[in-house]
Amino acid sequence: MNRLGRWLILLGVILWLAWESFFVVDETELAIVTQIGQFRRSVMHPGLQFKIPALQQVEKMESRILVSDTPPAEFLTLDKKRLVADPITRWRIKDPLLFYMKLGDETRARSRIDDIVNSELRREFATHDFGNIIGNARSPLMDQVSLNTREQTKDFGILVIDIRIRRADLPPEVQDSVFQRMRAERDRVAKKYRSEGEEKAAEIRADTDKEKTILLAEAYQQSQKLHGEGDAMSTAIYAAAYGKDAEFYGFVRNLETYEKSLGSDSTFVMSTGAELFRYFAEAAKRAQ
Repeated sequence: MNRLGRWLILLGVILWLAWESFFVVDETELAIVTQIGQFRRSVMHPGLQFKIPALQQVEKMESRILVSDTPPAEFLTLDKKRLVADPITRWRIKDPLLFYMKLGDETRARSRIDDIVNSELRREFATHDFGNIIGNARSPLMDQVSLNTREQTKDFGILVIDIRIRRADLPPEVQDSVFQRMRAERDRVAKKYRSEGEEKAAEIRADTDKEKTILLAEAYQQSQKLHGEGDAMSTAIYAAAYGKDAEFYGFVRNLETYEKSLGSDSTFVMSTGAELFRYFAEAAKRAQ
């Protein structure tokens, strides 16, 4: 081998050693450096890092928040109702060495987290009723599950940020029966309200009819009283008028009789000497 060839080989070895001596940690990554399977150091910050070529290896992992989408599972509540929950966990790697030693990779980490989350959910759901879980108690319940899971996973180099349930519902095979029972309960309540409403309406109608009858009776009584007073006053006026001039009173009464009984289509057959026509007869005599 000539001299140029040896220099090229040496240059290639130098370049390879230089390439293998450095590695770059991205700002979204963490890393650990091992030497023949033994841990040497953790790299927690991004940038250019040094390692011994050939002897040391670099294991990189995510520093960003990761998500574990736990498959839906069935749980039993305190009131013995089955509940299907679909939890989702947000977590990140806090200690890369512990994570690498205990779990190794994200796949095993997600599997372990799912097991712990399901276990904690099963325990917490067993202490709450179904209605509370899907209602106002869900948020504090999930906070407790997050706290318990965080305590159990901290030895794996993991920090659990929070756990939430995307959906909590009844199993499909019992949904129809539960909905039918809920519908029957609502119908029963509706019938109760309608019955109470009809009873109240009947009471109101009865009270209204009673008040109407009383008002009509009082109005009739008042009208009869006024009518009687009017008749008495009229009689008194007529009596007073008769006492002052009996002849004029008789004349006026006859005129009122003519007005009420004689019309354009009225026909009477009476004697000319009838008392009713007395004033006509007297007027005729005076005219002669």
